[in-house]
Amino acid sequence: MKKILYIGNKLSSHGLTVTSIETLGTLLEKEGFKLYFASSKKNKAARMLDMFYKTILHSKKVDYVLIDTYSTSNFWYAVIVSQICRLLNVNYIPNLHGGDLPNRLKNNHYLSKLIFRNAFVNIAPSRYLFETFQKAGYTNVKYIPNTIEIDNYPFQSREYDYPRLLWVRSFAKIYNPILAVKVLIEVKKKYPNAILTMVGPKKDESFEETVQFAKESNVEVTFTGRLSKKEWITLSTDFNVFINTTHFDNTPVSVIEAMALGLPVISTNVGGIPYLLTHNQTALLVADDDLKDMVHQIDRLFEEKELANSLSLGAKKMVDNFDWEIVKKEWKSLLK
Repeated sequence: MKKILYIGNKLSSHGLTVTSIETLGTLLEKEGFKLYFASSKKNKAARMLDMFYKTILHSKKVDYVLIDTYSTSNFWYAVIVSQICRLLNVNYIPNLHGGDLPNRLKNNHYLSKLIFRNAFVNIAPSRYLFETFQKAGYTNVKYIPNTIEIDNYPFQSREYDYPRLLWVRSFAKIYNPILAVKVLIEVKKKYPNAILTMVGPKKDESFEETVQFAKESNVEVTFTGRLSKKEWITLSTDFNVFINTTHFDNTPVSVIEAMALGLPVISTNVGGIPYLLTHNQTALLVADDDLKDMVHQIDRLFEEKELANSLSLGAKKMVDNFDWEIVKKEWKSLLK
């Protein structure tokens, strides 16, 4: 039985979004791998110390250290843990999640080489990062997509009477949540009954800013906070448009989930999004922060009667390839 130490932000018990360490980690356990985890510490310094300690503690008994690698401040976890692994002669695998990692490769060239060139293999969950790393000269990169268990996402046809918008993400500036409220304000000019629900935990001050903007604009928005996967899937049955407003991205699981559920997606065309979605075939895409075009694309769903159904069916066909029953073969081949 192969043993893995999984390094990442296991913070759902603190009210934050479930991340790959919990989803992929649980799936790998079901396939017979023995996993150890770090870390569930809420404080960043404590989390780093816990990762440091667990890496040393388990270094002699694990076959691999799997490291969720992000592009913002959590990038430093990967820097430190990867170098400990090198010192202890442990194979480590960066799992590349940060949508802005291409800028890390450019702006932190030396640190990037330390992490990625010395890795056993780098896992890119999007064609976007796979191609970016290859172009940067990294040959030890493998594409294994983000995954979901398709059977947990019942596909459903929607009624297009008026816009019922759903936004699912952590509240962080990089995800541009305030744009969703601006979209609602504009959409309500034509569809007064239009509604917006925003699902996700607070990650930075953008949550308060978004709530305050909605209040000052005298527009009603439902903020649910973090919901469990089951809760937001149940909630999704009442909506007919999924909007993704991010400034940059990789391969967002929430978008994959929305497509599996039959929700037509309207997204900003940034980072890895154009590698995941095709305009007019699997989603409708707009430029970053383009309020006018996002409103226009929403309007198309209600004016072009066959468009929503066509997008939903195209997206579902594509997203079936992300099912764990398919993706797990890649992980098992790599780790065994």
